Amino acid sequence: MRTEMGDSRFGHQWCFLLFLVCLLLLKAEGGSIPITIVETAKAKGAVCLDGSPPAYHMVEGSGSGINNWLVHMEGGGWCGDIESCLERKDTYKGSSSKMEKIMGFSGLLGEKQASNPDFYNWNRIKIKYCDGSSFTGDVETVDPKNQLYFRGDRIWQAVIDDLLAKGMKNAQNAILSGCSAGGLAAILHCDRFKSLLPATAKVGCVSDAGYFIHGKDVAGGFEIENFFGRIVGLHGSVKSLPPSCTSKMKPEMCFFPQYVAQSMETPLFVLNPAYDFWQLKNIMAPSAVDPKGTWKSCKFDITKCSADQLKTVQDYRTQFLNALSSGAGSKPANGYFIDSCYAHCQSGATATWFDSKSPQVNKTKIGTAVGDWFFNRAKIEKIDCPYPCNPTCVKVDSDS
Repeated sequence: MRTEMGDSRFGHQWCFLLFLVCLLLLKAEGGSIPITIVETAKAKGAVCLDGSPPAYHMVEGSGSGINNWLVHMEGGGWCGDIESCLERKDTYKGSSSKMEKIMGFSGLLGEKQASNPDFYNWNRIKIKYCDGSSFTGDVETVDPKNQLYFRGDRIWQAVIDDLLAKGMKNAQNAILSGCSAGGLAAILHCDRFKSLLPATAKVGCVSDAGYFIHGKDVAGGFEIENFFGRIVGLHGSVKSLPPSCTSKMKPEMCFFPQYVAQSMETPLFVLNPAYDFWQLKNIMAPSAVDPKGTWKSCKFDITKCSADQLKTVQDYRTQFLNALSSGAGSKPANGYFIDSCYAHCQSGATATWFDSKSPQVNKTKIGTAVGDWFFNRAKIEKIDCPYPCNPTCVKVDSDS
């Protein structure tokens, strides 16, 4: 740290004091949670894109939460071709050697009772995302030319095995959750997660911004289907996708939660904006079908949409609600919270989870809704009015 102080000794003391204060703040905010590298996973071939072992961050439960487990999967998009996977390979999205060694938890993983009343003292885990396939890949061969490993499904199983050995095998309550690509993974692995836990455990899954729909784009096609098809093909995902879905339709269709949720047995909670900005950018108006960039301004800032464009955006909301109704909404044990915010991932930050100014639908905050659903305190089926009706929406960066 550079100091403008004249006395160098005082400057060094000042730096040291600031360092101590930073350490205390990190500890107070849960910012010093160390990374756990699952070295034993390598023997199972459960490795990141670059061949390094998988990793997670964990805070042990305490008090009444000692046998309760919240396993959250990090998001971060996908790679559906060799080039994009190589771009991730030498970053934290493809290698545990590039990941931050400590991190903080907040939102649904937060440690403060006041801002996370239902889950603050549970065993809380964030699984790092380094495979680019929503933890679904399983290809045995490794091309010697690119040295890419497609082993997302093995990563998921290896981490879960590690957690089971650390006490999750005795879970009384458990939630599998995730944001974005991790939110999709929470749906795809939901029933399997429950099957690995005690039959007496209360288990649910929470998908935050992971309910990607089989939506029609502005060109009248389904470019997202082609995109998911490339991911499933490259990563060999078909083996790990729910067989209750793949037995009925093409494997890439089973990357769409609306089809998977129809045959899921474990209760699911869907947390998603009706105007999820990732979906508006990549499902409604992907660049592949908008070569002139007509939609660029609108999809990156909903306030800049023309009247005609806003009508298309509202039509997309209708598509989303229909996909919810036919999928997760068709099971009475499921719950959902669909706000009208232009957002993506809302469970990972206190500001959107359970803050005094957090988004609300029918006077209910997200943190309250998820807790009420899991503990059966209330039936949670919250659908917001159309944009721009909700003044409680806040702009917060994704936690993916």
